[in-house]
Amino acid sequence: MAEDGKKPVSEEAEKPVAEASVVEEVVAVAEVAAPCPPQSEVPEAEEKSKEEEVVEKLEGEVAAAAAAEEEKPKVVEEGEKMTESVSFKEESNVVSDLPESQRKALEELKVLVKEAMEKHEFTAPPPPPPPPAKEEEKAPATEEEGKTEAPAEPAAEAVCPPPVEESKKEEKKEEEKKEEEKKEEEKVSPPEPAEPEVVAVVVETVTAVVVDEDGAKTVEAIEETIVVAPPAEEPAAAVTGGLPRPEEVEIWGIKLFDDDRTDVVLLKFLRARDFKPKESLTMLKNAVLWRKSFGIETLLEDDLGNHLESVVFMEGFGKEGHPVCYNAYGKFQNKELYQNTFSDEEKRQNFLRWRIQFLEKSIRKLDFSPKGINTIIQVNDLKNSPGPFKRELRQATNQALYLLQDNYPEFVAKQVFINVPWWYLAFNRMISPFLTQRTKSKFVFAGPSKSAETLFKYIAPEQVPVQYGGLKKDGDSEFSDSDPVTLVTIKPGSKHVIEFPHTEPCQLVWELRVIGWDVTYGAEFVPSSEEGYTVIVQKARKIAPTDDPVICNSFKIGEPGKVVVTIDNQTSKKKKLLYRSKTKSSD
Repeated sequence: MAEDGKKPVSEEAEKPVAEASVVEEVVAVAEVAAPCPPQSEVPEAEEKSKEEEVVEKLEGEVAAAAAAEEEKPKVVEEGEKMTESVSFKEESNVVSDLPESQRKALEELKVLVKEAMEKHEFTAPPPPPPPPAKEEEKAPATEEEGKTEAPAEPAAEAVCPPPVEESKKEEKKEEEKKEEEKKEEEKVSPPEPAEPEVVAVVVETVTAVVVDEDGAKTVEAIEETIVVAPPAEEPAAAVTGGLPRPEEVEIWGIKLFDDDRTDVVLLKFLRARDFKPKESLTMLKNAVLWRKSFGIETLLEDDLGNHLESVVFMEGFGKEGHPVCYNAYGKFQNKELYQNTFSDEEKRQNFLRWRIQFLEKSIRKLDFSPKGINTIIQVNDLKNSPGPFKRELRQATNQALYLLQDNYPEFVAKQVFINVPWWYLAFNRMISPFLTQRTKSKFVFAGPSKSAETLFKYIAPEQVPVQYGGLKKDGDSEFSDSDPVTLVTIKPGSKHVIEFPHTEPCQLVWELRVIGWDVTYGAEFVPSSEEGYTVIVQKARKIAPTDDPVICNSFKIGEPGKVVVTIDNQTSKKKKLLYRSKTKSSD
């Protein structure tokens, strides 16, 4: 990967996009293994210069890509079929399914977690006491004390005689003797709680020259004993069997010990750290401490508004039951919405809190049982995205990305990027070397013409919103998510016929769409009896790409026969046809 990052831009531009990456303006739950740069330690000016350098580099690559785009106008359209990363299969969370080495790592981490809870390591330590500021003041105070007891003498006459050292030795012996007597007293009788305990005795000796009445000078050693009182006792912890009670720690509403879902949580942190128990424990402790400092539990109850519901939203489920989260950052082309979200630091922090709150609420709906669904499919729509040149958006999404990768490991089943624009190719090559193969293996890319087709690989068409090529609509009175959709490929220059036969009177309802349309559509009823007449239900007409994406028709069948729908594709491209039907009583 490091070698790829060092290749010239011109050489990279000729290569097809073979590696996946993450886009900065998409707030996705990514498991990036690269360590986060400590932003707080970098001066603001230096940080800006680095960002400008990256942006300038990116602009250069984008300009080169733009030049290539002008020379080859069909490159983007043909290049929309981007190569997918190596397929990533989600690992099992059932302990018996894990390899022996992973089972051992899980058991070791569980032991480490239990020990950490017993030592209360998941609780942030209290701030250290302020350093003592009185030590420096003692020296001048002592000098003044000496001066008051002795008259000022010339510096040459103030001589420290040897008896001072002897006095120090004697004082030391007396101090040791006192300590031994004190220890013997403690052994004989326990100390009374009411009496203060002397935890430290500091003896300071100050030498002073004293002049007697007869004019003789003597040297006296003045002792000053400082008794340091013990710190105030903390409230007694809950005691069980004479030992402190282990702290109870939860994350996403799940206890880290003695819970059927604990293994699933611990496996997420183990996988994020390549099954290294000690590193996984460090990541887990940091995540728990961050959640407390960020106030996650309180954040869940906060009302942060609904002005960003069209930007990030949950909609439907994947084919394997994963909930799907859509990130539509093209909405930030709206200048008013952009300014209200990113114009200053306070608004960017509010956006970050809203995004974390949204993710937390989504995670609480997951099933953390070993055989349950505990990951999400992320769909990142880059259509009309502002790109990486918006400084405010880049700052907010970078900060969100760092928090998500550090505190929400292994919550993505698949990252699908759709409507990928041409400028993203240059951006992709810049940051791809910083991502792990595990992360990139979950990423899939598709240009505008392949976006719907790519989504259908992971999400059934009836679960995909209409704006992304599916048939899921809000307030649909005829069909629901449980009504399956048939997906057909119509070859270029060919017709496809759909027949709905019925022998009993009924009301037939059907809906269909062709991705990109530009085809001819017609429908008719053909009775089974040779004496009957064919009824034109929908006169054949060409449907343009700008017409309504979904057509819904109905026909009341009064005699045995069939409804025949014809789709005529006279273009040079294959088309994807989606349709479904249902019958209702004719009464």
